[in-house]
Amino acid sequence: MAQSIARVFIVVATLFFSSHMYAAEASTPPVPHALPAKGELLYQSTMSEKGTVANWIMEGNAQVKFRDGWMEMWSPDKSAHHVFWCPQDFPDSFIATWEAQNLATDAGLLIVFFAAIGENGEDIFSSSLPARDGTFTQYTNGNIKSYHISYYANVAHEPGRVHANLRKNNTFSLLQSGSEGIPTQSAAIHKITLIKQGAHIRLLIDGRSVIDYIDNQPLIKGVDTGGPLAGGKIGFRQMQWSHFRYRNFQVWGLKAGDE
Repeated sequence: MAQSIARVFIVVATLFFSSHMYAAEASTPPVPHALPAKGELLYQSTMSEKGTVANWIMEGNAQVKFRDGWMEMWSPDKSAHHVFWCPQDFPDSFIATWEAQNLATDAGLLIVFFAAIGENGEDIFSSSLPARDGTFTQYTNGNIKSYHISYYANVAHEPGRVHANLRKNNTFSLLQSGSEGIPTQSAAIHKITLIKQGAHIRLLIDGRSVIDYIDNQPLIKGVDTGGPLAGGKIGFRQMQWSHFRYRNFQVWGLKAGDE
């Protein structure tokens, strides 16, 4: 009898500790790595007035306006998703930073696209590619490849979401679900740091690690996503309910030895 009770205790204890170990592992945030050193400044825009984004390209029905040193972006009547592209191509490795602040915490979703290029190596604005109007599938399953990170998410199907996602397009493959991005009810100013060091991708918010992933596993859930993406364009996407403001977008290369 005593042996039977002991065996039951061991089984229960094993299940208890196994489940708690699994839960802890599943919720563990990305492990921080040492950050590379900034090299040459490749691009900067204060985003403080119209001239600072004069060559940027908007896709989708959205507006920008400039006030108090910031660029606000939204869709009139919350009618359409939209992407605002920086016109410059960036190399395989870079550090990008910007500040963002939520002006409507009731709903919205923010994404940064990066390493964006035509699926056959074209510039994403090549006339040989179909026009885009902000429809999500045009970016995730269309004729351009990219990475994207959703670093704020508060929408009807995922209210108050507390994780950021890194995906690889044009297969819309989920590479990593990280820790919380910008908190959904935060109206504070947040500094975003995006680091691409070859295949190593990181996103930090206010110095806190959110995404930390090395793209060295091309087969994701049976889908061949190909090798790591290299250089390309950066774009800021908002779902139609979003109203954020942005400033101080800067991109650096990496210091020699960290490329």
